[in-house]
Amino acid sequence: MPMAMLNRESLVKVNERFMNDAEQKSEPFVSHLIELRNRLIWAVLSVLVLFVCLVPFANNLYEWFATPLISNLPQGSTMISTEPHGPFFIPFKFAFATAFALAIPMVLYQVWAFVAPGLYQNEKSIVLPLIISSTLLFYFGVLFAYYIVFPIIFKFFISMAPDGVAVMTDISAYMSFALKLFFAFGVAFEVPVATVLLARMGVVTADSMARQRPYIILGAFVIGMLMTPPDIFSQIMLAVPVCLLFEAGLLLARKLERNDLNSE
Repeated sequence: MPMAMLNRESLVKVNERFMNDAEQKSEPFVSHLIELRNRLIWAVLSVLVLFVCLVPFANNLYEWFATPLISNLPQGSTMISTEPHGPFFIPFKFAFATAFALAIPMVLYQVWAFVAPGLYQNEKSIVLPLIISSTLLFYFGVLFAYYIVFPIIFKFFISMAPDGVAVMTDISAYMSFALKLFFAFGVAFEVPVATVLLARMGVVTADSMARQRPYIILGAFVIGMLMTPPDIFSQIMLAVPVCLLFEAGLLLARKLERNDLNSE
């Protein structure tokens, strides 16, 4: 009997120890989920707050957005809407897209704040500058498309219209087309960040990337062909900045490699 009671007490202690270990392991996981939820809430709220602030100016925003096309339309031509709800909903859709673009720094900060505790100090020193630079480069890509690319390609497209064809673009089709180009140029301008990140992670070295320069130039023109309209102007205007930005990222990667060697 005493032996049976001893075995029972041992089993109870083992079970309690197992439950305590399980609770201790689950607590960090639950706390991470709670923090992730809070970070997501802040990111979504930042987008919604900006959207609410932009709603009163939705029509003005869309007018600015459509300026590169409208300024190149023939005399007497205007944009049209082929859907009854288009004039009402399309400006709000663009206002939401603008709010999301403006909230990118806040969204990336929430991502950074969530993963930062698990990073080493040397990783923290490189991640935050990469987040800031990638955000700025994305904005530069969008502005480059709006102020440089759009006027040229729209003037070219409209000048190629056959006689008897009235160029009057649908507002929804224009928004889809323009946002696609915004995204293409914004992502293309991230080339320096990708170059530096690959070098810092040890995937490739700056010298090995330099030896692959001909293939990267070819790839830039292929990407320009796939991500832009089928005209030579927009393809070149995407491929050339990508090549130049690759060279800039290569210079920065080499500088960082030299700094690492000197610190050793």
